[in-house]
Amino acid sequence: MTAIEQTEAVRPRGTRLPRRARRNQLLGAAQEVFVAQGYHAAAMDDIAERAGVSKPVLYQHFPGKLDLYLALLDQHCESLIQAVRNALASTTDNKQRVRATMDAYFAYVEDDGGAFRLVFESDLTNEPAVRERVDKVTNECAEAICDVIAEDTGLSRAESMLLASGLGGLAQVVARSWLHSDRSVPRDQAVQLLTSLAWRGIAGFPLHGTDQQHH
Repeated sequence: MTAIEQTEAVRPRGTRLPRRARRNQLLGAAQEVFVAQGYHAAAMDDIAERAGVSKPVLYQHFPGKLDLYLALLDQHCESLIQAVRNALASTTDNKQRVRATMDAYFAYVEDDGGAFRLVFESDLTNEPAVRERVDKVTNECAEAICDVIAEDTGLSRAESMLLASGLGGLAQVVARSWLHSDRSVPRDQAVQLLTSLAWRGIAGFPLHGTDQQHH
């Protein structure tokens, strides 16, 4: 269940909830407000009202608006990192790995909660704590891809990291472009197109210890 679904499930005002459930409820409400309004336009009053709680209850869990935003970033950055790791571990067929990784980014941006906007389209990237988290998700996804490239090709870590950053950046930018084009191409078709593009490049690097390309 997503944070927003948890918010819907426990929204009635006045209900006493276990601390963890209340925190999830507040995060779900904050996500709705931040995605709709951006960080700067969002107000703690709006978040408390959306959650159906008083402002003192909100402040018991989160001392300020930035604390709420960073908690959401931590949650949603980690979800993308894990999705990419899972995609890479889902098969030993490298072409299917590329497809699964591309699809992980498309699934992430397509999520109804719009959390990707907090990560990749934030209006608060001048805040060091936000920038640190955005850089972390980019770097950790690239590191996960890099591990596979370095192991399979025998390229240096630095070379593999450049290729991995290219693949991750390609997936993220194209997935967002696809979403903003109102999904004018069906998701499976879009993922296949991007996979074909990426595979034609990465397959040019032979498997380590062989003269053959990836199969």
